[in-house]
Amino acid sequence: MMNDPEKSDSPIVAGKPLNEAARVVEEGVERRGGTKENADQQTTARTQSRKAVSHAQARIRDAVNRNPTEPLTALLHHVTIDVLRAGFFSLKKAAAPGIDGLLWEDYAGDLETNLGNLHERVHTGAYRALASRRRYILKADGRLRPLGIAALEDKIVQAAVVAVLTPIYEAEFLGFSYGFRPRRGQHDALDALAFELGKRRINWVLDADIRSFFDTISHDWLIRFPEHRIRDSRIVRLIGKWLTAGVLEEGRWIETEEGTPQGAVISPFLGNVYLHYVYDLWVRRWRQRQAAGQMIVIRYADDTIVGFEHSQDAERFLSDLSTRLA
Repeated sequence: MMNDPEKSDSPIVAGKPLNEAARVVEEGVERRGGTKENADQQTTARTQSRKAVSHAQARIRDAVNRNPTEPLTALLHHVTIDVLRAGFFSLKKAAAPGIDGLLWEDYAGDLETNLGNLHERVHTGAYRALASRRRYILKADGRLRPLGIAALEDKIVQAAVVAVLTPIYEAEFLGFSYGFRPRRGQHDALDALAFELGKRRINWVLDADIRSFFDTISHDWLIRFPEHRIRDSRIVRLIGKWLTAGVLEEGRWIETEEGTPQGAVISPFLGNVYLHYVYDLWVRRWRQRQAAGQMIVIRYADDTIVGFEHSQDAERFLSDLSTRLA
C-alpha cells in the first residue's frame, strides 16, 4: 500500500575490367528499378489489405450490434488472404526469426503464393503452429524475462485472428482498460489517472502488477473465456494450437502447460481477454457492492492502479484481490 502512484558517392568495382564494371553497375541500376516497382506493389497491397480488414471488422461489428449477447459462430471465413496479407505487413521487417528461420524479406519474395498456401492450410485444418524460440532479456531489476519468438507464419495468422476478434471484444472491454487496445496507449492511461485523481477524493493508492502474468496464465481459462463470445470452434482450436505449441530452448523442445509467450502477437490480446473476466468485471462489481467511499481504477495490461477514499476499502480490496487471483 503506497501513498503515490509510480510508475565516396560513386560505385567502385575493384579488380574488374572497365566493361565488366559497367555491366555490374548497369545491373545495379536495373535492380533498383525493380526494387522501386516492388515497393509500389507493396504499397498497393498494403492499402488493399487495410481496406479488407476494415470491411471485415465492420461486418463483425454489425453482427455484434445486432446480437450483443449472442456468441458468434462463423468467424474463420473472415480470415481471408487480404486479412492475412494485412497481418504480414503489420509485422516488423527486422524482427528476429523463429525456429523456421524465415525473415520478413524471405516471405515477401513470393508473398502471394505463400499467403495462398497458408490460407488453404488454415481453412482446411492442415495448419500447424510451431514452437516459439525462447530467448531472455535483462529486466531493470536484474532478473531475466523470457521471450517467445514465434515462427513467421504463426505471427501472420495470429495478427489476422486478432484483427477479426478485436471488434467483438472492443464492445466488451471496460473503459478503464488501456493496454494494447486500438486508439489507446500509455498516455491515455496517465491522462485518465490524473483526471480521476483531481476529480475524486482519493487518499490511498494501490499500485500493483501480476507477477509473471504471461508466463503463468492458465490455459484452461484462456480457452474457456473466449468461448463466452466465440462459438467458432476453428478459431478456438487455433488459440489452443498456439498455447500448446511449446518452446525451443537450446535445441530442446519444452512443453508449455501454462502461459502465453511474451513477444507473441496474440499474447497481449489474450491477456486482455483473460483479465477482462478475472479482474475488470470483478473490480467493477467490487466497486459497486463493497466500496464505502470513492474509488478509481486504471489498468494497463497486467499493471493496475486503484485509488480509494478510505484506507479500510484499500486494505479489504487488496485482500480480496489476492483471493480472486489465486
